[in-house]
Amino acid sequence: MTTANNTAAVEKGDAAIGAQLVRDISLPALVLHREALEHNIRWMQKFVSDSGAQLAPHGKTSMTPALFRRQLDAGAWGITLASATQTRAAYAHGVRRVLMANQLVGTPNMALIADLLADPAFDFYCMVDHPDNVADLGAYFASRGVRLNVMIEYGVVGGRCGCRSEQEVIELAKAIGAQPALALTGIEGYEGVIHGDHAVSGIREFAASLVRLAVQLQDSGAFAIAKPIITASGSAWYDLIAESFEAQNAGGRFLSVLRPGSYVAHDHGIYKEAQCCVLDRRSDLHEGLRPALEVWAHVQSLPEPGFAVIALGKRDVAFDAGLPVPLLRYKAGVLPAMGDDVGACKVTAVMDQHAFMTVAPGVELRVGDIISFGTSHPCLTFDKWRVGLLVDEQLSVIESMETCF
Repeated sequence: MTTANNTAAVEKGDAAIGAQLVRDISLPALVLHREALEHNIRWMQKFVSDSGAQLAPHGKTSMTPALFRRQLDAGAWGITLASATQTRAAYAHGVRRVLMANQLVGTPNMALIADLLADPAFDFYCMVDHPDNVADLGAYFASRGVRLNVMIEYGVVGGRCGCRSEQEVIELAKAIGAQPALALTGIEGYEGVIHGDHAVSGIREFAASLVRLAVQLQDSGAFAIAKPIITASGSAWYDLIAESFEAQNAGGRFLSVLRPGSYVAHDHGIYKEAQCCVLDRRSDLHEGLRPALEVWAHVQSLPEPGFAVIALGKRDVAFDAGLPVPLLRYKAGVLPAMGDDVGACKVTAVMDQHAFMTVAPGVELRVGDIISFGTSHPCLTFDKWRVGLLVDEQLSVIESMETCF
């Protein structure tokens, strides 16, 4: 998906480099701040490495190859993805190790992966959680003469995918062992579906169960590799998973892999709140992640006192986990910002191409003013754009980052 206003930036390509955000760029625009972005990549890589684990950031957050490359160059073990088509797109841009944290279902999707596995340099893993899927994968990849790396997904009742009991995991491992075209290479879980007043203890118990199952499978000879993978972690509770794996010495017997994705851009909403909780739990972390993603838009109309319509809507920004947050106001073509008075304003609703914003007392907006907005849940902002604009501290465009959704 894309906005019509964004098409010109895509067509210009590198011609946008050097453009001044407040003067030369058609708005609305997806904006990434270099300093915060680079800080986040370094910060998370160091955190994971210091925890004795490997990092496979979830690429579905941005589906931006330029960010994949930066994450890999900083030391990431691989890239996590959610589908066969995402995997094909990442491979086309040079990614050669993919952990697909999802089930590979359907012959056309299996065919996509089998084609990629013709490249011996391509290292791929996917999840299984049901005997039917194991049988289908075994038959298809045997017909292609290819061996597929699979990992058992372990879940929680009421959660997302995954075997619901430890016994189901053990039985599924036996089913995998009966398929010569499949290699059991590890176990995976996702803790982000654990909520409630006792989420922290629930997540720690889940991580302990994951390690216990991995040890049991390894002791029984179920794994096809000497050092199997054990992996979990979204973008909110990665510290608890890292601590649990480290405390149980999972890295000694297994390759521990963490998979946060939203950290690369961070946000001004749900992940900002989650990061505050991480810092509360970890007093040794003196600085956290920084919001790197914004959406910039014009004040389009001032039809009533105290009310502004912004040229920004559901086609441009996530709205599932909170509405956009006004950050700074600029006069078109003028730097620096006029101040943070728009922080007292509030977006109350969004339509396809419009946002309704209350104007706080004392804030004097003009049609054509530019406002930068923070977002919540970066995954569902990235996917609305064909390109993001990386800017320096002077708000000059230094790179056009194309997405491949």
